[in-house]
Amino acid sequence: MRFAWIDLREVPRPQLQSVVDAAVHARMAGVVSADADLLGTLPPTITRVLVAGGPASTPGPAPAPAPKKGAKDSPQAKSPNPAPDVLLHTFTTQDDLDTLAAHHRAPAHTPGTPATPVAGHIDVRDDRTLQLSCAGALALPYTVIHFADPTKIPLEIVLAAAEPAEGKLVTVVESLEEAAIVFDVLERGSDGILYGPRSADEVFALARLLEATTPQLTLSTLTVESIRHVGLGDRVCVDTCSHFEEDEGILVGSYSSGFVLCCSETHPLPYMPTRPFRVNAGALHSYTLGPDNRTHYLSEVGSGMPLLAVGADGRTRRVVVGRAKLESRPLLEIRTHAEDGRLVSLTVQDDWHVRVLGPGGKVLNVTELQTGDELLGYLAADKRHVGLPIGEFCKEV
Repeated sequence: MRFAWIDLREVPRPQLQSVVDAAVHARMAGVVSADADLLGTLPPTITRVLVAGGPASTPGPAPAPAPKKGAKDSPQAKSPNPAPDVLLHTFTTQDDLDTLAAHHRAPAHTPGTPATPVAGHIDVRDDRTLQLSCAGALALPYTVIHFADPTKIPLEIVLAAAEPAEGKLVTVVESLEEAAIVFDVLERGSDGILYGPRSADEVFALARLLEATTPQLTLSTLTVESIRHVGLGDRVCVDTCSHFEEDEGILVGSYSSGFVLCCSETHPLPYMPTRPFRVNAGALHSYTLGPDNRTHYLSEVGSGMPLLAVGADGRTRRVVVGRAKLESRPLLEIRTHAEDGRLVSLTVQDDWHVRVLGPGGKVLNVTELQTGDELLGYLAADKRHVGLPIGEFCKEV
């Protein structure tokens, strides 16, 4: 699961406390600071990462902060702040890395008192430091990497090298936009990021980014009750920037309360090559479902818009639209009903090449559908206004 560490070292002093509070309330995985006193005030629900120097000597447990002057008899003096959870050391040579790795593998220094886990930090600026970062990712529980190169090629190299590693790779990012990119590199992405926010708002925005996963949907079986030719109209082909699997498509329906799983052109077609990025989706008035539980008219779909790819087992993923193509074609209306009697309707191009999916991922050509055939669909619990879920009375016919 991806995670974020909040770097407090460059946070403006007036915003520091609000950023710390936001990191705790937003359940960030960790906080990084060079101030042991500050880390000691944090609850145990957050990983406290103390920035140390380079590993000139064997790293051990962080010393407890010294009592403040004049506080000799205070409770704080008798009960020092707890030690950090992780010590972050910079490594620049193989000897540095060997020292950190040896500490990671060593048993506790004192029986019953485990050594503080270590993380290694490295700036990748050339091939030597890139290779050293790959070695660190294989040897350490956490490897924090700052890449000087703005491209993501060095990150791809480290991710590939660290594939068998048990440790976590943490990439330093300069913006929330870069964080989103880093999490998608090589589909796997960095395990975590280190980010220095400028305000509490950015911490909460980062939390939303971390939670941006697509849901598992519970699909329903729909029974065809009628098929009819309705004449000429405009239909939309949706071309995405992703390759669909054979049992994937997008959800499309005439009503916001129910959708049919429309198949991609991944399966062989006569007279033309397959187009595994395309779904011949339906008439332009139709709704399709996005990754944020928001519907969009097919007439609104365009380049750069995210949509939800859905598999026959209900798994979902985010795909990006490369383009949408609107053309006039003869249309076919398919009316189905769910087990609860709900009407689900779909209007598509009247052509054998257009397909929908049935239970088990069965591929069905729309021109060969018959009354009683079963399709896969999704029943939405919400009514919609401008695509957003809303609790109001709404009847669609």
